[in-house]
Amino acid sequence: MTTEAASVPRRRLWLTALSIIAVAVASGAAAWWTLQPHKPAFVEYPMTVATDIPTAIATAPDGTAWFSIDFSDAIGMVRNGKVERLSKGSRNAEPIGLGADAAGNAWLADPPAVAIQRVAPNGEIRSFPLGTPIARLGRLTVAPDGAVWFAESTAFSITRLNDGELKRHEISMVRGAPFGVAAAPDGSVWATLQAGNSLVRIATDGTMTEFEVPSRGASPTDVAVDSSGTVWFLEFRANRIGRFRDGKFGEIDVPLERAALSGLAAAPDGSVWFGMLRGAALGRVRDGHVKTFRLPRDDARPFSVAVDRAGNVWYTDISGWVGMLPAAEAAR
Repeated sequence: MTTEAASVPRRRLWLTALSIIAVAVASGAAAWWTLQPHKPAFVEYPMTVATDIPTAIATAPDGTAWFSIDFSDAIGMVRNGKVERLSKGSRNAEPIGLGADAAGNAWLADPPAVAIQRVAPNGEIRSFPLGTPIARLGRLTVAPDGAVWFAESTAFSITRLNDGELKRHEISMVRGAPFGVAAAPDGSVWATLQAGNSLVRIATDGTMTEFEVPSRGASPTDVAVDSSGTVWFLEFRANRIGRFRDGKFGEIDVPLERAALSGLAAAPDGSVWFGMLRGAALGRVRDGHVKTFRLPRDDARPFSVAVDRAGNVWYTDISGWVGMLPAAEAAR
């Protein structure tokens, strides 16, 4: 494939990433930006196929980093310091939902297949059809009990898959547009409604409670829950990191204007990590302060973030890389 042809899917994903919501705008609330004289030592892995576009990322208990690949018929992993590709037999399109379970399997939201797929480390694949004509799927997470949860926009649902059975938790508002989903330590599940400007909590008994984000038009996207139960989320339009705890919202500004925030993960040490598509950087929130970690290349486009048990911070770069910031560097 020519270089020009290969650039077409990259441009498409870039537009998709930016169209998750409208262009971000600067906000005026207080925030802190720690400038760093130290240049972090990232470890990066280029794609082995030039047209591969890594999108979502998830880490398994053994440290393997799984990643989905747009415009490809494969799923990837970084295992023992090497990039591997496992064929899944069908072409991916916007595969932005990915999780890993306790056994090391990857779970992938596959819109073209209208299914959720489980991929074992040995390449064995099992597909779970959604039973709908089409599917537009957002993020995906694996809860501590092994259930798989994902945002299913076409069904206006936050959906649970467990033991091969689907249970849909339908959203009352048509403009809800579920996107992010995260499991909390207490067994509840949280999701974002980007067009509805809200968070949704699904209790263990299935009760759904909606919480409207105070900033109008903030358009929350990715969401994560830390070990204390604090809910963190991206406010794409407002260019902020939001948090929700004990019924109260808080917001922290990101120092880079129009950063195009994408990807969010809570680390074992209580810090929260996110990507900045337009900033070629990762960001960290710790003790209310934001610190940025510039990626090695100016054209880097970090789309998804994950933190493994050791504290290493992993990310996908849609310009063709998977990278990792070692735990010692991430703690600085």
